[in-house]
Amino acid sequence: MPFTTVTANKLINKLLRNTDFVHPSTIYVSLHTADPAQTGASEVTGGGYTRVVSTFVNPTTKVTENVADVEFTDMPAVTVTHIGLWDAVTGGNFWWGGELAISKTIAVEDTIKILASALDVTLV
Repeated sequence: MPFTTVTANKLINKLLRNTDFVHPSTIYVSLHTADPAQTGASEVTGGGYTRVVSTFVNPTTKVTENVADVEFTDMPAVTVTHIGLWDAVTGGNFWWGGELAISKTIAVEDTIKILASALDVTLV
């Protein structure tokens, strides 16, 4: 999935119109049970689920990836199909979303871990 419309518009305004925007100081990864579309819909709820902070490497060839493992603990029973990036632990702006290569079914209180370098974000 490409960046959301909100994100793309901010990037276009910055690059082509010299119009700055408030850059997120922290990026949070979210998990979703269906396509989050443009709004971050279908985010996992329940159990001890919460968005997790992640940092990313310097991009090359329009791609960046997570520096360290991203670990979600005490999950509810759920099947995760998509992932997202936000600028807040709750609420906030939904910047990007994408489909997992393989859906992951999680049992109550399980942990889901995205290994370092496994979360690729591409600017298309």
